Amino acid sequence: MAVKEKLSKEEKQELLKVLTYEKVKGKPIYYRGYKKVLKGELPPEAVMGSSGLQAFLIRLLVEFLLGALDRKMYEVLFNEIGFLCDKDSWRNLDIAVFEKEKVKPHLVQDKLIPIPPLVVIEVDTKADLSKYMNFEGYMYEKAEDLLNAGVQRVIWYITKVKKVLIAEPGKDWITADWDRDVEVLKGVELNLKKLLDKEGIEI
Repeated sequence: MAVKEKLSKEEKQELLKVLTYEKVKGKPIYYRGYKKVLKGELPPEAVMGSSGLQAFLIRLLVEFLLGALDRKMYEVLFNEIGFLCDKDSWRNLDIAVFEKEKVKPHLVQDKLIPIPPLVVIEVDTKADLSKYMNFEGYMYEKAEDLLNAGVQRVIWYITKVKKVLIAEPGKDWITADWDRDVEVLKGVELNLKKLLDKEGIEI
């Protein structure tokens, strides 16, 4: 979508729809850098795309999950899955592990997925954080929304500080170094540092 220097009110509203990353209780959360798009300084694709680091880590994590999980029981989805977590709220998910039979009917529909995944794994975020005090405020809010919607475990990797948040309902949330073994599902433990070492890459 080309961006003109001056947009009409209608054009601006249409562009804001495109630039909406998530919606919480009817209020939009935009992609980080969306204001530059509205000013014509960047095209929408420049703020909506993943960084090389984020895309690479998600690829590593997805490859691990596809190899470690029973594919007859679980479905691994990625690439910003739209999850309808409440009536007026939806969240984008980097990686989500679903029970295969429960999610199967929704895989052929061009709609947000209305059933909660068992596990959500996030890497950083592309959300605009200007309405939050800091990244942690956004992360904790989103993790809580997901758990309240029925997700059993949220695992969130933060690359800047090489930390991982592990959040589960009814338990104290844990923040640890990302070389920690993290249980995804029973019997399946994930260690991002080991995956990076296997690739011969240090971040």
